Amino acid sequence: MFRKLLNSELGRLSAEQYKDADKAPLVLVLDNVRSQHNIGSAFRTCDAFRIGKIYLCGISSTPPTPEIHKAALGAEFSVDWEHVDTALEAVVRLRAEGYTIASVEQAEGATQLQDFRPAPDARYALVFGNEVHGVAQEVVDASDLCLEIPQYGTKHSLNVSVSIGIVLWNIILNNLR
Repeated sequence: MFRKLLNSELGRLSAEQYKDADKAPLVLVLDNVRSQHNIGSAFRTCDAFRIGKIYLCGISSTPPTPEIHKAALGAEFSVDWEHVDTALEAVVRLRAEGYTIASVEQAEGATQLQDFRPAPDARYALVFGNEVHGVAQEVVDASDLCLEIPQYGTKHSLNVSVSIGIVLWNIILNNLR
């Protein structure tokens, strides 16, 4: 039989312990993500995979808001974040800091997510786009690579928060551990 574990049995880090813990060599860049619930979900997923920072760009809302908190469940307090005027500005800055820029987008020449293998000792900035328009073309143009999530149905996209979960799970558990 199975018994659900109590939260007290999970051995989770406190927000203070999270701040001091080693992080994955990944940051997220959210390019004009309009839904505060998607932003909150991004915080919660980044916390789960111990991602270092989220760059909230353009029209992306920033904490504190009730909508972000509702989805983040407090992860907005553990995961570092910064607002940057544009995703392109964030990408240029992150590249200068040594990050490889990977836009998650359906694009010519994109690498299928399951085929992506991070370079040893590399740091990656993963760019996720607006719910309707995706990653801006100027940001795609400034990227070192594009990652595409294979899809087999009639729709051409996934919700951005779902995409974040799929990509982080794939990279962290299949490639970096």
